[in-house]
Amino acid sequence: MIDVTATLVRWRRMMVPFLDWIGELKDPQVLKADLIAGITVALVLVPQSMAYAQLAGLPPYIGLYASFVPVMLAAFMGSSRQLGTGPVAVVSLMTAAALQPLVATGSEGYLVYAAVLALMVGVFQLALGLFRLGVLVDFLSHPVVVGFTNGAAIIIATSQLSKLFGVKVESAEHHYETVWRVLVEASQHTHMPTLIMGLCALGMMFAMRKFMPKLPNVLIAVVVTTVAAYAMGFAEMGGKVVGDVPKGLPSVKVPTFSLDVILQLSSAAVTIALIAFMEAVAIAKAMAASTRQRLDTNQELVGQGLGNIAAGFFQSYPVSGSFSRSAVNFSAGALTGFSSIVTGLVVAITLLFLTPLLYHLPQATLAAIIVMAVINLVKIEPIKHAMKVQKHDGMVAIITFALTLIVAPHLEKSIIVGVMLSLGLFLYRSMRPRFSELSVHPDGTLRDADVHDLERCETMSVLRFDGSLYFANAGYFETKVLANIAGKPKLKYVIIDAEGINQIDATGEEMLHVLSHRMKSAGVQLMFARAKKQIIDIFRATHFVEHLGEQHFFRTRTDAIHFARANIGEDATASPLLRGEMATASA
Repeated sequence: MIDVTATLVRWRRMMVPFLDWIGELKDPQVLKADLIAGITVALVLVPQSMAYAQLAGLPPYIGLYASFVPVMLAAFMGSSRQLGTGPVAVVSLMTAAALQPLVATGSEGYLVYAAVLALMVGVFQLALGLFRLGVLVDFLSHPVVVGFTNGAAIIIATSQLSKLFGVKVESAEHHYETVWRVLVEASQHTHMPTLIMGLCALGMMFAMRKFMPKLPNVLIAVVVTTVAAYAMGFAEMGGKVVGDVPKGLPSVKVPTFSLDVILQLSSAAVTIALIAFMEAVAIAKAMAASTRQRLDTNQELVGQGLGNIAAGFFQSYPVSGSFSRSAVNFSAGALTGFSSIVTGLVVAITLLFLTPLLYHLPQATLAAIIVMAVINLVKIEPIKHAMKVQKHDGMVAIITFALTLIVAPHLEKSIIVGVMLSLGLFLYRSMRPRFSELSVHPDGTLRDADVHDLERCETMSVLRFDGSLYFANAGYFETKVLANIAGKPKLKYVIIDAEGINQIDATGEEMLHVLSHRMKSAGVQLMFARAKKQIIDIFRATHFVEHLGEQHFFRTRTDAIHFARANIGEDATASPLLRGEMATASA
């Protein structure tokens, strides 16, 4: 009965998670806080979403479409109360990278492909959440994400140079080649009104962020530059503006696509789904830690998945949780997911009534918004920190970073290489786990004899293996044990301190069978101390305990050492393992 109840509770939380917070809106204080937070986020989201849509190679109004229903649905069906979903820089860049090689930017087919991509991302995320496979995201290690994010931030910022300089060039095969073409063109044909407008927007946002952080710097920059563009006739001077934004809400439309399109977009969809969710769950966890609220990563996958499916049906493109807008939502005092509902409704009001006000918004301002948004994504300190923890991890971050810059716009390649490097390093480390011979330290405890330069016993060895014993390292284990035996002609007993062995597979168990036979023929007995229950259970099931003998398994190292001493006939002073405070050497 308890299992049935738990299952029903889990399914209720999955199907209607918003019931956990919707009742709190009866409190006027909660309702007020969410209304203020929702409106505050919307003031940032409206111009930011238009900028990000432009980054994705889409018309600016598509960003508004992506900020309507997907934002509200993700809040209703996710588990985080403050996570702000919608267009984000990295996902927008990856969308452009996925679509531009397949179809002409700005064409009707491009819009359809973007919607299909959102659907595919959503279905993949939803499937992971429903089948509780959020753990797959862990394959994206922190060094890979750090390296990719730094590289992507630089690519995003440099991709806006053409809009800031007011020049147009043909895209090259690689992003760095395109940037060079922009710089060459800008050196000869910079559109000064556009450059001045972009620099003014950047300057305003930077100054307000530094000296007046409570002001909505993005909104103010948009309003000032839009009014200035209208007053000075910026469009007539050749400056690029947003232009006509379709009035009204997006209609529900199932994008037409074929199996060929799905195959072309599949790798990009999986990559975007994982990267987008990593970004979303990272900020959600940070906020949940501050508010001490429950966060279910699988439920968040459901919410993000449904949000992206809605993005596909409402003619937009993939969305994700935003670091910047979630921070705004949190700092503005949002208490429940209703704040995101308010944000979506404000976007809807904008689409219905306020689109004419956006006509004269300079595209250089949108480019400046993107540059300001990604500046904080360039962080060298996490790479340095990874290098301090493990040099290999630092190298993975650096290689991923470099590859992201080199292979752009084919961003998925750098991620795949980074993941493969991380998995390869993990496999390498697990193939060569820490293996040490223990001896008595002057303080009476058993320590690594090599590290502390301790005297070793000639008639018995205590060997510690820190890692699961499986097919990839079974040979390494056997080699190390045999090398220890070869170096001690008088050796009678080998005691394996098995506390660090958490798992063992068929290859590891078979190796122990063979090893014990070889040792016995050489006059050396194998014993185990401190083996975990799951290991002993396997040994019993395979009759290894029966083969070796019950008397060769001990709960403590001290018991094993004293058993060996009694059979060897040594006194306590004859062996380094038996001197000192042996009582303190027990587990």
